[in-house]
Order: sequence, then C-alpha cells, then structure tokens
Amino acid sequence: MKARYLALILAPLFSTAALATTYTGPGAQPVTTVAAANDAADDTRVVLQGFVTKKLDNDDKFEFKDNTGTIKVEIDDEDMPAAGFNDKTKVKLTGEVEKNLMSREVDVDLVEIIN
Repeated sequence: MKARYLALILAPLFSTAALATTYTGPGAQPVTTVAAANDAADDTRVVLQGFVTKKLDNDDKFEFKDNTGTIKVEIDDEDMPAAGFNDKTKVKLTGEVEKNLMSREVDVDLVEIIN
C-alpha cells in the first residue's frame, strides 16, 4: 500500500521532466569564435576553444587566440583549472562578452583543459 502511494506521489515529478524544454531561438546558442565575440553584443554567452597566449599587465587579464583572431579575456583565480597550463595547451573558455567603451573582452566563468 505504501509503495502505491509513493508511486502516485513520484509519478508527476518524472512525467514533467520530459515536458521541460529550453529556448532554442535566435541568441540561444553561445558564440563560438573570437571573430564573432568581437562583434557580439554585451552579455552574449560565449564558448571558445583555443589558446591563452599571454598574460597582460593586469592580474587577471590574458590574451586568448583561436583560428579567427585574438581577444582579451578576464579569468579570476577561482575560475582557473586545478591543473596548470601554458600557451601551447588548448583550452575551452565559457563566459560572456563584456562590451567596454573602446573594446570587447570575455569575462570567463570556466576554464577547461582540452586533451
């Protein structure tokens, strides 16, 4: 009897999960190249793959490069991967475009090392 009530209580939880969807229209997919990020609007989500080529003057600013160009990225210490990496290590950056007065940069939320 208890199992029957438990099944009745849990059934709606599992059936609504199949109905949940996400927005797939314009702007839903993140920008995936530096060239597109350099033209993107403020707060546009990005997922970039390439190389962090050098550290810039500021503590958390770096230059990032892919096949389409370079862009300045801001990576806070807590967003760095546990394993170290260098300019020859391919990485995946997830974040959002920050549009400044004269330029754009990516505020990185996650750095992943790609094998």
